[in-house]
Amino acid sequence: MEKIKLIEERKKKGLSQTNMAEKLCIDESNYCRREKGQLKIHSSEWEKLAQILGVSVEDIYESDDSQFFICKDNASGNYQCNNIYSIPEFILETQKKYIQKLEEENLQLKELLRKQKD
Repeated sequence: MEKIKLIEERKKKGLSQTNMAEKLCIDESNYCRREKGQLKIHSSEWEKLAQILGVSVEDIYESDDSQFFICKDNASGNYQCNNIYSIPEFILETQKKYIQKLEEENLQLKELLRKQKD
């Protein structure tokens, strides 16, 4: 998932990907892949990025946890992964809360049915 906050902050500070790569002691292509979300940014790198940009880690950090790969079985038994979907964390949290609510309602309904049978 592209690191939008990091990219925006870098641009706001007038720094290029080359500048950032040099400051991190990596080549530009590796830095570019980090911004695009193709390579994981480790916690120590997030701290260094924040320091370079003069912001807190929280101002630029975006998790990699919300990427989902959708794979299809192509009848030969092999799986083919074509699509990568990125789902924002707040949507996942909302869905988790909704699932929890439904589970609670299911328990209440099961209890109601049990009482009706007795």
